[in-house]
Amino acid sequence: MNYLVCSNTSTSLTLKKIYFTFLFLCFAAITFAQTGTISGSVKTSDGNAAQAVSIAIKGTSKGTLTDQNGKYLIRIKPGTYQLTAFLIGLTKEEQTVEVKSGENATTNFILKESSAQLNEVTISGRNANKVNDIVAKMPLKKLENAQVYSVVSSEIMKQQGITNFDDAMRNIPGISRTWESTGRSGDGASYFALRGFEAQPSLYNGLPGFTNGDLDPADIEEIQVLKGPSATLFGANFVGYGGIINVVTKKPYFTTGGEITYNTGSFGLNRISADVNTPLSKTEKIALRVNTAYSTENSFQDAGYKKTFFFAPALVYQANDRLTFNFMTEILQEDRAVAPVFFNSNRADPLTAKNLKELNLDNFQSFTSNDLSIKNPRFNIQGQMQYKISSQWTSQTVISRGSAQSKGYYGYIYGNDYGSNEFSQYIHKENQTSNTTDIQQNFNSDFKIGNLRNRLLIGLDYFNRNVIDNGTGYALMRMVTPQGAISYPNPAHPVYTTQNSVDSLLAGSGASHSNTSNSSYSAYVSDVINFTPSLSAMLSLRADYFDSKGEKSDPTDNFHQFALSPKFGLVYQPVLDKVSLFANYLNSFLNVQPSQVSDADGSNPHIKSFKPEHANQVEFGVKTNLFSDRLSATVSYYDTRVANKVTPIVGNINDSDQRGKVKSNGFEFDLNANPVEGLNLIAGYSHNHIQNISSNGNDFYTEQGRAPGGQGPQDLANLWATYKFTHGSLKDFGFGVGGNYAGVYKVIDNSVTGVFELPSYTLLNASLFYNADRYRFSFNANNITNEKYYIGYWSVNPQRPVNFTASMAFKF
Repeated sequence: MNYLVCSNTSTSLTLKKIYFTFLFLCFAAITFAQTGTISGSVKTSDGNAAQAVSIAIKGTSKGTLTDQNGKYLIRIKPGTYQLTAFLIGLTKEEQTVEVKSGENATTNFILKESSAQLNEVTISGRNANKVNDIVAKMPLKKLENAQVYSVVSSEIMKQQGITNFDDAMRNIPGISRTWESTGRSGDGASYFALRGFEAQPSLYNGLPGFTNGDLDPADIEEIQVLKGPSATLFGANFVGYGGIINVVTKKPYFTTGGEITYNTGSFGLNRISADVNTPLSKTEKIALRVNTAYSTENSFQDAGYKKTFFFAPALVYQANDRLTFNFMTEILQEDRAVAPVFFNSNRADPLTAKNLKELNLDNFQSFTSNDLSIKNPRFNIQGQMQYKISSQWTSQTVISRGSAQSKGYYGYIYGNDYGSNEFSQYIHKENQTSNTTDIQQNFNSDFKIGNLRNRLLIGLDYFNRNVIDNGTGYALMRMVTPQGAISYPNPAHPVYTTQNSVDSLLAGSGASHSNTSNSSYSAYVSDVINFTPSLSAMLSLRADYFDSKGEKSDPTDNFHQFALSPKFGLVYQPVLDKVSLFANYLNSFLNVQPSQVSDADGSNPHIKSFKPEHANQVEFGVKTNLFSDRLSATVSYYDTRVANKVTPIVGNINDSDQRGKVKSNGFEFDLNANPVEGLNLIAGYSHNHIQNISSNGNDFYTEQGRAPGGQGPQDLANLWATYKFTHGSLKDFGFGVGGNYAGVYKVIDNSVTGVFELPSYTLLNASLFYNADRYRFSFNANNITNEKYYIGYWSVNPQRPVNFTASMAFKF
């Protein structure tokens, strides 16, 4: 049994810095004069709680936002005030209230709009300080949370005509795609670089939602990208060191509504989707929401296609004021032909082509055919029971069950011998199913001990993953050049890009018959302590026991590990609900399987156990929410250290140790603004520097002073601006313009192979739209300047040229 211990000097110094900063802020907290309070609730015309509504006091800087229950609380000196409840784009409601010293004045509001109308406004990306109950697994406003996170709403995706998940990520600072979904087993979803580390979408509503293929945007309410190591609350099974990608699905509501949308565009895009919501009872609060989509699309290359069918029903049953049940199901059928990833190095010899010009890759070559397809069916179901035990305690019981499959052909093109222009193309037939089960029990409480407010989370988590693999082995299919020339290892028996030809080749490659299982048993606790309304600290800890049964037929490969994952946060709001100064310490870990090692000559074979890898991050910055929710910004600097990475020992390729260390630091800026009526801005910039700081020799993956690979460009920028006319003859018409910049990217960085850089690029996108109460029409152009650009993960992956999308929607 191994234990995760944060014992390095830098971590100890960092914890001391946080400790002394915490003490300084505690002693700096001021004593407030005697005040009174105003509290109350805001509901919509159909009786539902109105979240994220601004409550402002005229003539003062005082104000707040309603929480997820529509409630609010403001502390203010005695006097008579004019109180306003409003949400940008909706009607204001005003009331006069008298506040007496040491007393509470209750003022409730009922907005004329329904919950559906309210939802349409809140998803637009405004009200950035609204309560979020997933990021911290407890209800916290953004300015109260010491962790940094960014959000893409469904409204933004509609504005940009987005029909696939990957394109939505261009609105998030600090993240870039390194390759598209391959469909291969285990990790076939798209890869992203986040703060220099790899990340994949793997959480749905904060629960496991693995996929080997693409995600369909039809059921997405918003995408949340949590920045930094986050194992303390979410575990080590689906967490990258740079952060987490979490998808929040659409929820039913208690009125009738929805929309039907048709998209068409470049490369044969045709997509029809529907979002329908309806109450199921006139006497009880039961509602059903169904999202579904069918899509077909070709590739910009000479082969490649994608066909998907998506169906996602969701049901809510509010049994009474204290008990609510939520159920969500997603079924995705995906069939496609995928271009193989082009790895331009064998990771051992010096690079023959040291840049793109020398490589001379033909971007329109797919190196495959539509006959070599792969299917990625996916099923995911979640159930949640929310029970209000008392005015202070709430219970949440959640169950998640998922199944992701890979069935079909997966291949890749791998490096060349030094001086050769020929690359090896390998092929393999996938037949794998990954089943996951997750059960969580969370208790949330909001109570006071003396004058200290405590928001407490206590949780238990059980996770199990079972993987059944019956795929074939890999076989060398042919040799190709970057320009598309083909040769065969055995010219007398060429292998063509057809199923029959490839199946004949793979018949002699062997087959896997594997059935593995592992489980995690975890407990976690988190407490947000308010020393004053403006000063709070978060203290969190996870205890995680990992139990791997390995191959079910082989009891000798079982192993287990234990890890502790702490998390600390400190928040000081000099202007309550408007300006937040924060600092955090976050942790993640990765369980490392034992492996067989031996001496350099092969003698003394034995099993070596390893400690878990672990990552520790320190971050600090500022969050703002100013001018009545019209300007929201986050600026932060972070430093992340990863230790215990397994690296080969110099002089003995048969053995490894854990001296590998990585350092990643950088800063990010995230802006969301509504400076004038009708104008919305989203902008961001990030800079990251990552390198190995300890390794064994010139190992390709861990060489000291070099980039570890897959880290993405150092510099990223994003911008999207829309303007919608709100008056006159052009009312409801609008336009959008924006784009993305990515700096130079060292896709290969090693003293033996050399350095291969992907050049910087700038993309320009634009949109024209008409968005009225019942109809929405839009035309989007992407990569207008037809920029020739590439992404990669030790690879060179050409990206789409200029393309267009037209959308038509009927809303009801």
